[in-house]
Amino acid sequence: MAQNGPLAGVRVLDCSTMIAAPTTAAMLADFGAEVIKLERPGPGDHARRYGAQQNGIGLYWKSLGRNKRSVAFDLHGAEAQELLLRWLPSFDVFIENFRPGTLERWNLAPERLLAAAPHLVILRMTAFGQDGPYRDRAGFGTLAEAMTGIATVSGYDDRPPLLPAFPLADVMAGQAATAAVCAAYAHRLRTGEGEVIDFAIYEAVMKLVESQITEYAANGTLHQRLGNRLEDTAPRGAYRCADGRYVALSGSTQEVAERVLRTIGGDALAADPRFRTNADRVANGEALDVTIQTFCDTRPRDEVIGVLTRAGCAVGPLESIDSVFDNPQIAARGSLVRLPDPDLGEVVINNAFPRFARAGAPPLEPGRTQVGADTAEVLGRDLGLDEAELRRLHEAGAIAEPRYREHGGSKP
Repeated sequence: MAQNGPLAGVRVLDCSTMIAAPTTAAMLADFGAEVIKLERPGPGDHARRYGAQQNGIGLYWKSLGRNKRSVAFDLHGAEAQELLLRWLPSFDVFIENFRPGTLERWNLAPERLLAAAPHLVILRMTAFGQDGPYRDRAGFGTLAEAMTGIATVSGYDDRPPLLPAFPLADVMAGQAATAAVCAAYAHRLRTGEGEVIDFAIYEAVMKLVESQITEYAANGTLHQRLGNRLEDTAPRGAYRCADGRYVALSGSTQEVAERVLRTIGGDALAADPRFRTNADRVANGEALDVTIQTFCDTRPRDEVIGVLTRAGCAVGPLESIDSVFDNPQIAARGSLVRLPDPDLGEVVINNAFPRFARAGAPPLEPGRTQVGADTAEVLGRDLGLDEAELRRLHEAGAIAEPRYREHGGSKP
């Protein structure tokens, strides 16, 4: 894989599974790092079977596993553990999301990893962190979303709290942890010292409701579920247009809110005492929504967007997943990319972001379908293992090399 991007030359060993920590590894790969995905021989990462499949191949995996080489390596065994310690000095970053205590049981505690590679940046990502009363509980992003309060302020007040219909906590945590890894790596460049990052998924999610937490601590305010409205600003919402499509509109500053009011109702509406200040608009949010909805009821979406945009209002299309493909802004920036895939013919994934004007980015390749597809190549190159030693390790169950299995290797 071509080594372009601001992290070109950085090497990452990704021992994590599912979504959150692998998202960090995928973003580091987007930034140019060489990422080796360590998978347990046989089934590999659980994410391979997460979500929709095509021809028995996980579609999300093709994105989550992008630009990662797959090495099948069983850390449960002593021989593989010793091999890992021998291998670590060639890496800059080590990513894991095992339950707390797992690495310690394998005699691979961070102290031992750093003894083998003192420069190593170690990311330990779990739902609840390495300490505290929830430390040993099983956890996924859903529990992080639940315990941070975001569900209780999402949805409508006459219905149950609303959990996201997508892996919000996992992806947020993955992105935030990317920043943490880059910060620790910058520290390493200055000092030569490695780092151990204890990252709890729920703490990333708490950032979403930080303003409400601070407000409650100060004055005891608890926000209600208001659907698409906000208690802090108005107007704000999703409005159905005459052609059945929706727009999203926000008037978070006084100037923009006044433009909306003048555009849909002239100076008289802008001067209406119910809508004069933000506090007035929030207090009369339902009436304001009715006024905006009435304006949208008689106009198709493109006309609504055109009229309001020309007036300097903050408005845009509320897309569905299928219409995202037709959005001209998304198309113009290449935010989605179609990649040739040897197994599926073609896959569509999000492009790498953000853009780096000078460093660029490596070309994207979809995730490897075969667990351990790169085992012999990577271990032979990095550790100088010859064919006989690779075959011996395969037959001992420490690694898995697909070609040995195909030619009658005994394990796994």
